[in-house]
Amino acid sequence: MLKIIQTPVRFYPFIGGVEKYVYYISKELAKYDDCEVKVICANEPDTIDHEIYNGINIRRLKYYGKVANTNVTLSLPKVLYNEDFDIIHTHVPTPWSSDWSNIISRIKNKPLVVTYHNDIIGTGVANYIAKFYNSTTLILLLNKADKIIITQDDYINSPHLQNYKEKVTTIPNGVDTNIFKPIDSPRKNNQIFFLSVLDKFHKYKGLDYLLESLVEVKKIIPDVKLVVGGKGELLNFYKSKTEELGLKDNVEFKGFLTDEEVIKCYQESELFVLPSISSLQEGFGIVVLEALACETPVISTTIVGVSDDVIDTESGIIIDPKNVEMLEKAIIKILSDKELIKNMGKKGRELVKEKYEWKKISEDIHELYEELL
Repeated sequence: MLKIIQTPVRFYPFIGGVEKYVYYISKELAKYDDCEVKVICANEPDTIDHEIYNGINIRRLKYYGKVANTNVTLSLPKVLYNEDFDIIHTHVPTPWSSDWSNIISRIKNKPLVVTYHNDIIGTGVANYIAKFYNSTTLILLLNKADKIIITQDDYINSPHLQNYKEKVTTIPNGVDTNIFKPIDSPRKNNQIFFLSVLDKFHKYKGLDYLLESLVEVKKIIPDVKLVVGGKGELLNFYKSKTEELGLKDNVEFKGFLTDEEVIKCYQESELFVLPSISSLQEGFGIVVLEALACETPVISTTIVGVSDDVIDTESGIIIDPKNVEMLEKAIIKILSDKELIKNMGKKGRELVKEKYEWKKISEDIHELYEELL
């Protein structure tokens, strides 16, 4: 029996790209007869400390505040040390959980797999902390890693991976097309969907630019409607900005959405937009795959992991980051052509089914584990 421990900083029901990645690969790996999967993470949002969900053994630990968006779980070292495991799979950018995974795997002489989702950066004081971490502890982590997974080929260009190219392999993110799928009912006319945590750390998702673009879009499409899913400390900031831009009637903030509500928003909307602005922080953009699987056209930026495939399959429009004018034109082009919406949607789902099913992704990861052992 292959005993796997995953150590994301947070896990389901927390919503985020890394959390979704760990959830879906763990769920698929748990279906294998030879795999036991355990996730050890911080208890955020506060829920059951210990449960088995979709075959995944989940242990959530009390945390004592956060440093650089990373929950500090003081019991993690002891808990990890007392676990019986064959392999630890940890994730960057999450110091603490990844660093203790490194230390415990060294002590117990077990293989360590690191998925490098994106670089660790910060602003202000956090930037100095990030630089110090990257020049010290991150090096120790990557030195020990037996394999480093990146989710898009471009990430090999990260300055922090230059000395480890022989260990790096690309395995993309995925989506479950049995869950994320279109429905027969008509979509809501001129509705756009955006989904992200609304906090300072996730400002790189580009909601500011999307709101600014709607000012011009509204002149051409007066009833354009943006549905924003997600909550966080910047929710009131974005609501105020919406009012300042004269968009109060055109933007609806839904707050936290359940899995079912997220899927419904993808299915009902004519367009999904993820205008990410930072290649250092945007690891892949799983939400783009989810939208495509629901036959919803997408607009995103060149830094998102699936951008080349979106261009090749004509399943959406890819623009430059921070380019509000390009974003305006792309939104108007898609929403003004209902036939284009249908065609882009069908091409998007075909792309996902062909290349980005979680089942295929988990097979690649399972094979990687077996090679290491």
